[in-house]
Amino acid sequence: MGKVIAVSNQKGGVGKTTTSINLAAGLGYLGKKVLLVDFDPQGNATQGVGANAKGNKLSVYNLIMEEYEVEDIAKKLTSPPIDIIPANISLAGADLQMVKFEVGKEELLKKKLDKVKDYYDFIIIDCPPSLGLLNTNAMTAADSVIIPVQCEYYALEGVTQLLLTIRLVQQLFNRNLVIEGVLLTMYDARTKLSVEVQQEVRKHFKDRVYHSYIPRNIKLSEAPSRGMSIFEYDVRCEGAKAYAAFANEVVKMNKNR
Repeated sequence: MGKVIAVSNQKGGVGKTTTSINLAAGLGYLGKKVLLVDFDPQGNATQGVGANAKGNKLSVYNLIMEEYEVEDIAKKLTSPPIDIIPANISLAGADLQMVKFEVGKEELLKKKLDKVKDYYDFIIIDCPPSLGLLNTNAMTAADSVIIPVQCEYYALEGVTQLLLTIRLVQQLFNRNLVIEGVLLTMYDARTKLSVEVQQEVRKHFKDRVYHSYIPRNIKLSEAPSRGMSIFEYDVRCEGAKAYAAFANEVVKMNKNR
């Protein structure tokens, strides 16, 4: 059975979507069957792998709000070798529309993904930068959460709130949800601040912090605008090496578990 991993941090600009795209791509290039679920109304993950949702009649909105299944909506890509459920701005209204459901509104995504868990090795959910019903749906559907933390001042700001949300979801909807790991992003070894933030995060989360970390790298910023993961855009750059190491670490940790 596949592993469903939500990539979440409600603080913007921490590398959440970049991590979702490049982790999914890295796992795909390692020969794993991967489904990337773009669950952010901005649709950045969809655009970032060249599966622009403007031409997509069906999106993740249709999946959770209507009688469609994953196989009706998922698009198969070759570069990177993954499947994706695209998102577009129509998802923005789902939060309000979900409220009308008296029961089960937190499990709309879970019910659809549970049907395909046996087909995929990994299902990666790119969560929205908020703590509303969309995020709750992602956490309820997930087995675990990866938290990207930017190596900047106030890095842990917002993570505390996310941990409270995870705890609440555990209590109410998904008692098996665990923290998969914490990923340090935008790390710059030349700055004292990055080193201090890394120490603080490792002190706080201990062995939950990945050995791999993602450096500041201009190529990582450029790749999504070309509709490519970092592995198609520049496989030799430091960003690609870092995400390749991270994908290998995720596979290794799940093998050991």
